[in-house]
Amino acid sequence: MKLTILGGGGFRVPLVHRALLDDARREAPGRCTELTLYDTDSARLKVIANVLAEQAEGIPGAPVVTAVEDLDDALRGADFVFSAIRVGGTAGRVRDERIPLGELVLGQETVGAGGVLYGLRTIPVALHIAERVAALAPDAWVINFTNPAGMVTEAMSAVLGERVIGICDSPVGLVRRAARAAGADPNRVGFDYVGLNHLGWLRSLTQDGRDLLPGLLADEAALSSFEEGKLFGARWLQALGSLPNEYLHYYYFRRETLHAVLESPETRGEFLDQQQGGFFAAAAAEPERAYALWERTRLHREETYMAESRAASGGWQRDSCDLDGGGYDQVALALMRAVARDERTRLILNVRNGTTVPALDPGAIIETVCEVSARGARPLPCAPLREDQLGLMLQLKAVERAAIDAAVGENHGAALRAMALHPLVDSPAVAARILDRACQACPV
Repeated sequence: MKLTILGGGGFRVPLVHRALLDDARREAPGRCTELTLYDTDSARLKVIANVLAEQAEGIPGAPVVTAVEDLDDALRGADFVFSAIRVGGTAGRVRDERIPLGELVLGQETVGAGGVLYGLRTIPVALHIAERVAALAPDAWVINFTNPAGMVTEAMSAVLGERVIGICDSPVGLVRRAARAAGADPNRVGFDYVGLNHLGWLRSLTQDGRDLLPGLLADEAALSSFEEGKLFGARWLQALGSLPNEYLHYYYFRRETLHAVLESPETRGEFLDQQQGGFFAAAAAEPERAYALWERTRLHREETYMAESRAASGGWQRDSCDLDGGGYDQVALALMRAVARDERTRLILNVRNGTTVPALDPGAIIETVCEVSARGARPLPCAPLREDQLGLMLQLKAVERAAIDAAVGENHGAALRAMALHPLVDSPAVAARILDRACQACPV
C-alpha cells in the first residue's frame, strides 16, 4: 500500500511514520510499504527524510521512503493521500495571529479572525490538490489534517465527495482523558460527540450500557484531574452538562484568553516559527543528530501546547501522558486500517452531515462519531443538539461557507461576511481593517 503525505517536510510527519513502523513490527496485513513525501520546501523535506531514516533503523519491513518535489509524481499510484500542508508556512501563521491582535481581536491559527485568514489562503491550494487527486489517483482516499480542517475538508469535498475525510486529534484526546478520569478503559467506552472541527461537545461516555458522564461531571476532584476540567472549571462544565472540545475555551472564556494572549511576549505562531526554524537549521547542519533534535523539539512543543488558555485558567502543566504526541497520527492510521482492511471501527471524523444534524445542509462537513469500513466513513445518528450548541454550529458553518465562497470566487463581500460574522470578531469595521491589513501584508 502506498501512502503519500502532502506537507512531507512538516514537523509532525515523523509521528505518522512512527505509527507505520509499529505496523511493520507487527507484520500487520495490508500495511503501508511505500511512503512518499511531497513538499514545496526541499530543505525541510531533506531534514524530515533524515529523521525518518534514523527512526526506521533496524526495523524489518519499514516502509520505503521517497521524497519528491512534484505534486503529480507524489500522487500517482497512491492508495491514501494524507494532506497536512501549511500554505504560507509558519510566517503566514504569525501574520494570521498578529494582525487581528492589532485590532484587539483574538488571533489563533484555526479560531476567529486568524482561522478565517488561514482558510482564505489555504482553500485555493487545497482545491488544486483535490483536482489533481481526482485526475491522477481517483480511487485514493484523502485524509485531510490541513487546518482549518473542517473548512478545508468541505472545500475539497466539492471535488472528491466522500473520498475526502477530515481528522483532528482533539476529540480523541478528550475521550481518552475523560475515560481515564471516570475510571474507565479508553478503548472500551462508547461516546456521543458532535459539532464542527474545533467546536464540538462530548455528551455521553458509556461503558457496559451505563453513561459515565453524569458521575464525572458531579465529581469536582475527577474533573480537576484532566485538561478540559482544568480549562473550563467544574462549575461551568456542570452548567453545560457536557465536556467541550478544548478549543471552545476561546469562545466561552474569550475575555480571559484574549487578555492572556495580549500579555504573552509572543504568539503561538511566533514561538513555533522560531522553534521550528531553529530545529531545521540545526538538523541541516548536523544531519547525524536530526532525530535527537526532532525528539527534543517535539517534547517542548507538546509541553507548551495551548499555553495561553492554560494561563487564562490559572496556569498548570500538561500531564505526562498527554506529551507522547500520539493523536492525529493514530486517528489517521486507524482510519487507513479500517478502510484498507475493511475492519469496522468507530472514530470521530470530519465528514458530510447527511441527516445527522437536521438543521444543517446534508453536504455540510461536521465532526462526529462515524462507523468506518472499506466503504468509507458513515456518520452515526446522534442525540438532538441543545439550542446553544446548534446556534454556535450554525453561525460557524455560515462563516466557513462564506470563506469558501470568498476563496473560490475571489468574492470580497463573502470574505468580509466570513470575518465579520465570526462570534470572536465584534465589528464589521474591525473585520474590514483586518482583511485590508492581511492583503497589504500578503497581496498574493
